[in-house]
This record gives sequence, C-alpha cells and structure tokens, in this order.
Amino acid sequence: MTESGHRRPTIKSVAQAAGVSTATVSYVLSGRNGNAAGSGVSPATALRVQEAARALGYRPNQAARTIRTGKTDLMMLSLTMISDPWSLDVSRAVGAAAAARGITPMILADTDWRVALRRQNADVTFIDAADREGDAELLALAAQRQRLVVFSETLEPNGFDVVRSLAGESCQQAVDHLCAKHSRVAVLTSRVHSPTTRSIRFDAYTAGLQRAGLPFREDYVATYRKDALSAVEAATRLLLNPDRPTAIYATTDYAAIGAIHAAQRLQLRVPEDVEVVGIGNTTEGEDMVPSLTTVGPLGFFDALAEFLVERAANPGGPATVLEFPWQLILRNSA
Repeated sequence: MTESGHRRPTIKSVAQAAGVSTATVSYVLSGRNGNAAGSGVSPATALRVQEAARALGYRPNQAARTIRTGKTDLMMLSLTMISDPWSLDVSRAVGAAAAARGITPMILADTDWRVALRRQNADVTFIDAADREGDAELLALAAQRQRLVVFSETLEPNGFDVVRSLAGESCQQAVDHLCAKHSRVAVLTSRVHSPTTRSIRFDAYTAGLQRAGLPFREDYVATYRKDALSAVEAATRLLLNPDRPTAIYATTDYAAIGAIHAAQRLQLRVPEDVEVVGIGNTTEGEDMVPSLTTVGPLGFFDALAEFLVERAANPGGPATVLEFPWQLILRNSA
C-alpha cells in the first residue's frame, strides 16, 4: 500500500493499461528492449509500456527482483579521485552505457572499496586502483561470487578481471620526446620513489634521462597528493626553481593540467617557455588551451564502459585481461 492508502501499481496493472502481456512489460522495463535482436517488442509497444508505467507511477520491487534473479541492476565504480579528469571520463562513459541497459551506476568517490563491498552487492564493481597488497581482499570478494573488474598494471586475473594499460613503451616515448629537445626535464609524480620501488610511469622518466645522457636531479622531482591543487603547487615549486626546467613530464593528465595552470599563473608560455606532457588521454586535456600532449589509449572509456555493462549483464565466464595499447598523442603543449 502507498502512503495514500492506494495499492502500488504492479506489472499486471501496467500490462492492462498498455494492452500487452506481463512478459512484455517485464522485458521492456528490464532495460533489455532494443538490445537484443528478434525480441518481438516494437518501439511503439515499448513506448506504450513506458508511458503506462509512468502514468501509474510504477516502481519495480528491487528487493524481490534481486531474490528472484540474483541480479541487483547495480554497478559500483570505485574511483580514487572523482575530480580527476580520468575518473570523470570513466563515470560519464559508464553512466551512458549503463542507462541504456537499465543498470544504475553507484560511484564510490574517495571511498575504501574493501569496506563498501562488504556492505553492498552489485552485478559488477570496477576498482580503479589496486595492487598486490589488496590481492587477498580481491580473492575473498571473488570467492563470494562478486564480479570485480580491476584496473592494474601488475595484477593478474585471479577470480576477477583485470583492465591493463600497456603504457610502458608509450611513456618512454613521451620522455624521449621531451629529452630530445630539452636538457632540463622535470617530473611530477604522485608518490615518493626510491631505488627499491617500481613504477612503470616513473621508471620511464629515469630510463629516458639515462638514454639521453642527462643527470637525475632531485630538485627536478616534485610529488603531489591526489588533488588538483596539490598538483598546481608541486608544479609551481618546479617552475620557481632558479634553474627552471623547460619541460615537465607528469604521471597523470590532471597533474599535467595543473602544471599548465601553474605556468600560466607565473606568466610562462606553454609550450614556448615550458613544454608539458601528461598520461591518460582525458577529454579535459584534449579540450583545454593549449591542448595537452599525452600518453593514453584511443577509445578507452567507451570500450571500458561496454565491458563493464556486458559483465553486469552476463557475470559468468572465466576471469580475463582486457588490454589497451597506449600511444603518444602529440598536441599543442609539447
């Protein structure tokens, strides 16, 4: 019963209002209509069902449907930094693809996915940052039949899918591109590195300096926290160096965008006074002025969205690796 005392509309009442079978109503309102060839449901019939549902104020009983089908129609996105242009592009692409399939995306913004996934099930969960320290937790969640898709440059599929960026060679190309023109090349990196730490993106920088015969300088390494302001501040420190670098290699697009903003605040011209390269191939980097030279895959966000939607619709099957070859994309900042 509703608060006004009237019975809640059911699939049967929607079917009667639309003049179709309950099976047709169930099919249309599941979000599958138009995604499967030969469904037998015409666009006109689907529209009539949707209009009847809206007129009656029909809302599906999600709890009952989950019990009946084992599906939640939910997709969770664990995005470490929601303000990162990369995260924004992921959420936009996934949101559009999920809506077309009747799936609701939930964003875990700056939230520990380990805690969230113990409390809430989803048909599929995308985790944008995981390493071997979280491997045991991923295995435990996969054993509970949670479908996980993990973005990682190091993990192997083990009950969960892995989305892998083949970024190493392209990052090296980016550093070589800068070192071919500059003797003072700095790096913006998201964490402190030492000789014992391994990072594909940072290692590309040190290896590129060696290939070019350039010294590694501690004062050309700036570390930023995971927020845009910190990236601007770190880039500003580099650009205020008395022996100012004339090129900056940033390990993310958002840090590179911060470096361009820092240069502009200091009335330095990009690329004339300082060249900047990022990593990620984000929409914001492409659209800004000057457009950002970057390393990244083409078509990544739409392809990732389709993969996640397919996993949500068909969660069975063996864990796999989805690999995206990256490339150096030359634009106006370098």
